[in-house]
Amino acid sequence: MTLLETLARGAGAIAAYAAVGVVLLIVGFYVIDLAIPGKLSSIIRSERNPNATLLATSALAAVGLIVAASIWSSGGRLTEGLAGTAVFGLVGIVVQTVAMLVFDKVVGISVRDLVKEPELQPGSRLLAVTHVAIGLITAVAVI
Repeated sequence: MTLLETLARGAGAIAAYAAVGVVLLIVGFYVIDLAIPGKLSSIIRSERNPNATLLATSALAAVGLIVAASIWSSGGRLTEGLAGTAVFGLVGIVVQTVAMLVFDKVVGISVRDLVKEPELQPGSRLLAVTHVAIGLITAVAVI
């Protein structure tokens, strides 16, 4: 294989993984959007709500961890890596959503109530760390 072929193959793999990663980030964003009242993009952009922003960014960071771990664990097998990245990313999004619902019921931290608050709340920080922790746990499980 020539250097040009190697570079083209690598660039194609990067583009493919990036596409899967972007799709997973968009799916993760809209899943969070479904879990809160109102339109998440509007709450962040127009209302500049710090709680919604922190919850969304932490969830997306967690998805990024899962995507990165999936790529790492693929061992250069592009097709398997892309499939694993998609599946593990979706599992991570589902687990994060379930964790938010569990915290709401068990601990009494309501995401719906948090995003109505104009000031950053301690519960948002807790859920944000939970998102990242779940992403990290899922990422390590993938590896």
